[in-house]
Amino acid sequence: MAEKHKNEILLESGTNEIEILEFTINENLYGINVAKVREIIMAAPVKSMPHAHPAVEGIFKPRDIVETVIDLPFYLSGEHQEHTSRDLFIVTNFNKMFIAFRVHTVVGISRISWTDIHKPDKTVSGGEDGVATGIAQCGEDLVTILDFERIVAEIAPETSIQMSEIDRMGPRERSDRPIYIAEDSILLAKMISDSLHKAGYINLHMFSNGRELWDAIEPLKKDPEQLLQSVSLIITDIEMPQMDGHRLTKLVKSDQILKRIPLIIFSSLISEEMRIKGKQLGAEEQLTKPEIGHLVDVMDHLLARQK
Repeated sequence: MAEKHKNEILLESGTNEIEILEFTINENLYGINVAKVREIIMAAPVKSMPHAHPAVEGIFKPRDIVETVIDLPFYLSGEHQEHTSRDLFIVTNFNKMFIAFRVHTVVGISRISWTDIHKPDKTVSGGEDGVATGIAQCGEDLVTILDFERIVAEIAPETSIQMSEIDRMGPRERSDRPIYIAEDSILLAKMISDSLHKAGYINLHMFSNGRELWDAIEPLKKDPEQLLQSVSLIITDIEMPQMDGHRLTKLVKSDQILKRIPLIIFSSLISEEMRIKGKQLGAEEQLTKPEIGHLVDVMDHLLARQK
């Protein structure tokens, strides 16, 4: 318990660390952020659903919540494989949803720095259509970190960012206030960018991780008087290779000059525990993906305070 308490303190202080749950599919190593995992259980009988996506096995109800089951081996290979009694369900909780993913084995948990996770090049990730969000060095093993948000967005587009939320806002004025955004998912970065452009925010600076964004804003503190004209607002995801959103938040809000920049954490991982961590680190707001309309409302409010 003492070690667990120590780990929780490290994560809360924004030390740029992550716990990766390693699992296998066809003897290939994959990983998921432990913060997304609710539990690991033995695979159970599933009730099939008509007209579902081919990768959706169906639903089951392990306790009081009906959960969707995704056949991850089929999703990754495109081939149906025989289910065995040794298969496991990794039950996840993100984007305010509970989803179980079938896997073959669970290897264990590795605690590493985000600097040990590298963005795969397009030959590995598949570009915008790929589901590999990072390659992690866990001891002697290379572990492919899957973009679970991307997987769910493909299978159930209605659960992802909806441009219709922006349409319902009606006509809006254009704003050229510079907005800096850190988001590692290629698909979600494009969806966020397109949505904010439609909402009138046309001066967007996109970065694929917290390190890139930090390297861009850190030199700006040399001119404090022009700081908010150079970067009016920061929006950051939490899960990103090289530097996560909590570490970025800590660096920004610990700096006597850069802390003036309002910062929004926009992540699928916003839980009560994560909200406490983000508040301790100094984030002005924390919003759950995919609530893009709510994000625009908060942006409007924070930027209006600068006038």
